[in-house]
Amino acid sequence: MKREKVYIFDTTLRDGEQSGGVSLEIREKLEIARQLAKLGVDVIEAGFPIASPGDFEAVSAIAESIEGPVICGLARVLPSDINRAAEALKKARKKRIHVFLATSKLHMEQKLKKPKEDILKMAVDGVKLAKEWTDDVEFSPEDASRSEKNFLYQVLEEVIEAGATTVNIPDTVGYTTPSEFSLLISGILENVSNINKAVISVHCHNDLGMATANSLSAVKAGARQVECTINGIGERAGNASLEEIVMAIATRSDFFDLRTDLDTKHLVKTSWLVSHHTGMIVQPNKAIVGANAFAHSSGIHQDGFLKERSTYEIMQPEDVGLLKSKIVLTKLSGSHAFRSRLKELGLELSQEEISSTFVKFKELADKKKEVFDEDIISLIEDEVYHIPQTFTLEYVHAISGSHLVPTAAVKIKKDDKVIQETAFGNGPISAMYLAIDQATGLKCELLDYSVRSVTGKKDAMGEVMVKVRHKDEVVTGKGVSTDTIEASAKAYMDAVNRLAYKKNKKKMSNIVV
Repeated sequence: MKREKVYIFDTTLRDGEQSGGVSLEIREKLEIARQLAKLGVDVIEAGFPIASPGDFEAVSAIAESIEGPVICGLARVLPSDINRAAEALKKARKKRIHVFLATSKLHMEQKLKKPKEDILKMAVDGVKLAKEWTDDVEFSPEDASRSEKNFLYQVLEEVIEAGATTVNIPDTVGYTTPSEFSLLISGILENVSNINKAVISVHCHNDLGMATANSLSAVKAGARQVECTINGIGERAGNASLEEIVMAIATRSDFFDLRTDLDTKHLVKTSWLVSHHTGMIVQPNKAIVGANAFAHSSGIHQDGFLKERSTYEIMQPEDVGLLKSKIVLTKLSGSHAFRSRLKELGLELSQEEISSTFVKFKELADKKKEVFDEDIISLIEDEVYHIPQTFTLEYVHAISGSHLVPTAAVKIKKDDKVIQETAFGNGPISAMYLAIDQATGLKCELLDYSVRSVTGKKDAMGEVMVKVRHKDEVVTGKGVSTDTIEASAKAYMDAVNRLAYKKNKKKMSNIVV
């Protein structure tokens, strides 16, 4: 028997855009809407057409261009709002007008300054007008979770009688708790006589960090639509997170016995797109789509995961659009994870070599947040395939400025001989590398240069990676220092020593005994 469906109403482009500092262009909204359609959301709330000409244009463009989901426009119960929303949605294949009006005593008295009788009439009239434009009408009693229960039941009953096909129960300020919200939904099902004629929806905010939990408790109690946003963005602390709602229902089908029709393999891509366009970075520990959501760094966890994935993963990364889980090598990693990474890199070492390299790995991991594959390869080369230091950097000095010619001086030792050279370049790094070339006698071509922070804050360790070519040989060098110039010199010297080592090996192999 097929499980009952929970409809996913995405409000990233409406409530999500209300996040502080977020303002999306029409082109960006269209791109996000197309991705939401690929994800398979049931409803896209495209905007609030009366709010601005830009919002109206965006809703109109989405209504005209996007196929698949219902395209929804938000409106207050005012005729001007409803007519503007209807106009914006005119070209939508499937359209919905979503009208709202506050029903809590606080909002009615302090914001609207109207009695219950007026609120009830405005709600009914708004739904009736929206119904003239489309059969699909949603009504939201704003601040429902703080509304007086009997009045809320009365409003819902009358708007359903007026033609509302969905009634949305908002926890507008994230005030409620899962048990309270579950009881609220149960109370609506028991006390609104015509509730069977409408879908119960929920729209939860995250002010106390319970938006997802409240939404899921409502679903368990009988709600069949959830209003949510990608990455949980939205007004103040945000909304219920779409990816968390969807994957909770999918992962815990034994508990919910429900389904959504989303293609969850698009979750990570959709998350990235929304983050990119809004400028709101997804925290690494964000559930489902965060960088660390499928990353394992504890040695105990890594060992268990490598033996049996399900010991520490309740979802498969492929299900949300990732290629695989990630073993993060840190100071907490154990030998099992280290050996596994060596195998992935195709490095076959003896047990003795693995043991000695693991000691060096732990020393390096104490200094770095994360040990990368390049670090491991360098460790192996230094510890197992030790490269003799043909050249030793004794000293480096570089100067540069807006009115100075970039100049660098180096002192390099080879055997017992000390060589000093000075060179000019387009910048301090260029000058320094030319001086090293002169001192070593190896004229090299720099193919790639990159620098990144190993740690945070102003005293961060800088790690420089270079790729260098000399004749037909290409090598990579690495250097680390709190001084970027020094790290750059170390990286280049590392590459030069690798070239010298390869050159000496070729000479030795040509000797006939």
